[in-house]
Amino acid sequence: MTVTVDVVLFTIRERKLHLLLVKRAVKPFEGRYALPGGFVGEDESLDAAAIRKLREETGVERVYLEQLYTFGDPKRDPRGRVITVAYYALAPTDPSDGTWFPVTDLPPLAFDHRKVADYAHQRLRNKLDWTNVGFELLPAKFTLSELQMVHEAILGEELDKRNFRRKIIQRGIVKPTKEWQETGRKPAQLYRFK
Repeated sequence: MTVTVDVVLFTIRERKLHLLLVKRAVKPFEGRYALPGGFVGEDESLDAAAIRKLREETGVERVYLEQLYTFGDPKRDPRGRVITVAYYALAPTDPSDGTWFPVTDLPPLAFDHRKVADYAHQRLRNKLDWTNVGFELLPAKFTLSELQMVHEAILGEELDKRNFRRKIIQRGIVKPTKEWQETGRKPAQLYRFK
């Protein structure tokens, strides 16, 4: 039995949630897209392996990284019994020249990576309401419109502006700064995550 790690790296591009895929260079699934990942070294922790594979395959470093789930279907890898520990990662800006796909329009993926990507997206959606994970996709200072856009991209639906702002302010999780951002119309106040 072998252990691998796979990383679902999300970012926001063009107001949509995207994930980064890499083309497989070796069999099986040569030429198909896959999640960044690979085998865990003998003396390597799972977290270290996920960070290493993300860096090696995409050049991406310094992202929010969280263990997601362990996938162990005996038939998930045609090479033999392989268990993968999946992670999801969040990058506030497009950190790579890799191949990005909207989560709603993924190509056929190698192994069970579609199942892994869908699970990661669902987890991210679910955590949006009860954690502060959405802030990992924003710069240190942001407008409430940018925060709403992150929520809409993850959820895949439009939100009512007034209700969203009221909810965020009531939760007390943002703090206004004394800075403003030009928007072409009325300047927007910048906020920080508390």
